[in-house]
Amino acid sequence: MESGSSLRERLVDVGVDLVLTEGTASLGLREIARRAGVSHGAPRRHFPTHHALLSAIARRGFADLGARFATAARGAASPHGQLRALGRAYVAYALECRGMFELMFRHDLLTSENEVSGQPPLRESTLPLFEHFAGLVARCRADRVGQGSETPQDAETPAAVIAAALWSNLHGVAQLWAWGSLQLVLGASPSVVGTSDDDLLDRLVAAALDAHLGPVNA
Repeated sequence: MESGSSLRERLVDVGVDLVLTEGTASLGLREIARRAGVSHGAPRRHFPTHHALLSAIARRGFADLGARFATAARGAASPHGQLRALGRAYVAYALECRGMFELMFRHDLLTSENEVSGQPPLRESTLPLFEHFAGLVARCRADRVGQGSETPQDAETPAAVIAAALWSNLHGVAQLWAWGSLQLVLGASPSVVGTSDDDLLDRLVAAALDAHLGPVNA
């Protein structure tokens, strides 16, 4: 007989596969149960609500994204270099795993409690990633102070606010690229004609960092 923990993990495994291959619209409890080979009521024994199961699936996405962040940052010594690597990894993940990316940042999941199944609220997977991001922003600002390039206006804005604005910028890059909007508006620009998608995405991430943190050599 299959243990409760292994069935729970199998249900999450099936949900992860579904969201990565077919998107968030496929994540019904009945469909997950069918593909896991169990009765449609079986998921309720481990996930009291649909949100609880979706949160467990999204938590896998945050674990994957966190691992990609760690790998991306290894080759960058400076805080600015690490932020650029993380920004590029964030956009790449959004484009590669669109269904999971959409699921991970749904506010209704981030605020749902999941005490019955023994799992913390999904926000506890989100906050450490943002706090790491904000910490790198604070270190970048400290470097600018050391260089004498931070303005009084810069000093008045908390690092967390700048980090949130930068995150919003990167999220927007990912979404607009996925929809084809950025390719459309940049396609006729002489400065980007002939530029590969990877190079253009790198330039967009670099421009976002420069806009919020200033150029590296400012």
